Amino acid sequence: MPIIQKSELEWQRELTPDEYRITRQKGTEPAFTGQYWNCHDSGIYHCRCCQAELFDANDKYDSGSGWPSFTRPLTSQIVDEHRDTSHGMIRTEVTCHRCGAHLGHVFPDGPAPTGYRYCINSASLVLESDSPTLEDNNP
Repeated sequence: MPIIQKSELEWQRELTPDEYRITRQKGTEPAFTGQYWNCHDSGIYHCRCCQAELFDANDKYDSGSGWPSFTRPLTSQIVDEHRDTSHGMIRTEVTCHRCGAHLGHVFPDGPAPTGYRYCINSASLVLESDSPTLEDNNP
């Protein structure tokens, strides 16, 4: 999968102000406000910026944090991890390998089988749902 490089102006034109702030400027959406924090649909979560496949909904769980949380990415090569010392904390930031979008952080306090919690901003994601919609159920 090729690396995506765009200017800041190109990203600003393609994303909403909140999406830009979160994905390109390492922002965070407030807990319990994002589109996917309480979503239980099946499918694949893609990067909002470049559409790379990032997480399987089968690996999503309710961490109680208010953000979508996953036990693992689809592959270890699709996300990059970086030391983050902002806000007086030491954390591990997670970014999209393909376009560098800030996704969230990973913590070593998740459930089995991995023991990790990938805490991801909804604004960084787009769900390609496997769940039927109301239109699919109407003849």
